[in-house]
Amino acid sequence: MNDDTDGVLAEVGPRLRRLRKERGATLAGLSAATGISVSTLSRLESGLRRPSLELLLPIARAHQVPLDELVGAPAVGDPRVRAEPIVRGGRTHWPLTRQPGGLQAYKVLEPKRSLEPDPRTHEGYEWLYVLAGRLRLVLGEHDVVLAAGEAAEFDTRTPHWFGSTGEGAVEFLSLFGPQGERMHVRARPRRS
Repeated sequence: MNDDTDGVLAEVGPRLRRLRKERGATLAGLSAATGISVSTLSRLESGLRRPSLELLLPIARAHQVPLDELVGAPAVGDPRVRAEPIVRGGRTHWPLTRQPGGLQAYKVLEPKRSLEPDPRTHEGYEWLYVLAGRLRLVLGEHDVVLAAGEAAEFDTRTPHWFGSTGEGAVEFLSLFGPQGERMHVRARPRRS
């Protein structure tokens, strides 16, 4: 291999470790998500094992990042973000940022539906901006409706929930720091 290839491969391990830590994942958690042993993941991160597509593809999927970000491929020069939509819990999210870690931005479409609020908490800070429709936000003791052009910001350690008012679909922007990418934990147990 040439020096350029060796240099790119040498950077993969530290990049994998940095990405995992930014996302608050453990080696055990990543192992469970990818099916790759903890020892193999550790050797990849420390540079004792050469990265291969067979190993990198499941890691990229688990972190929901393009393979290019794991290997440090050079930018192609086109500034447009071409992200595939992600559907979670009936909501459609379009990632508006490409870099892992740091501030993350999503355009979100919440369909018309009536859901019982289920407030949750997690580390971080979130900012919401309504593009179209009306967004219901339950934040601690507050229960408010945001209309198009309105924004809200809050510490996500406060129990919170947001969704459709049931009157129609709502389209909004959501921005949050790296802690906001972690899975939500229930703020209080569900009532039986």
